[in-house]
Amino acid sequence: MRKIPAILATVALAGLGVIVPAATAQAAPNCSDNYTGAGSGFMYAYNDAYCEGYLGSSSGNDADWGNSSGSFQGWEDNEASSILNKGNDYEVKFYSGTVYTLGHICLSRDEAYASDLSNDTMSNGASANNTISSHQWVSEDSCTKWAS
Repeated sequence: MRKIPAILATVALAGLGVIVPAATAQAAPNCSDNYTGAGSGFMYAYNDAYCEGYLGSSSGNDADWGNSSGSFQGWEDNEASSILNKGNDYEVKFYSGTVYTLGHICLSRDEAYASDLSNDTMSNGASANNTISSHQWVSEDSCTKWAS
């Protein structure tokens, strides 16, 4: 009879061993970690919130994320859900249209990253999530709308 409680205790502990690592396995790099590892002078875009699902990076401007030239090569167009700015001298201005048109949202060097663009809107009121089609490096005074 004493074997049954011992077996149940062993099964319960084994079950905890399965649950605890699963929670730990979900811990993934976040925006802060990615910022620390980012190259100086670059902006980064990510497919998912919290800077997961790397889309690309750029040290220059890209007027059309949907074409095959520039740092973003086409499939990244309208896919960014988080962004990071490790620029040296300028802010990054992200646009919902190509060739720096339509609504915009800026990310300052001081802010460093926007971990979830679904919480932000472009200057024209559209959601900032999955709408970025171009970006350029600009001075702070050219921005009217900032990512949070």
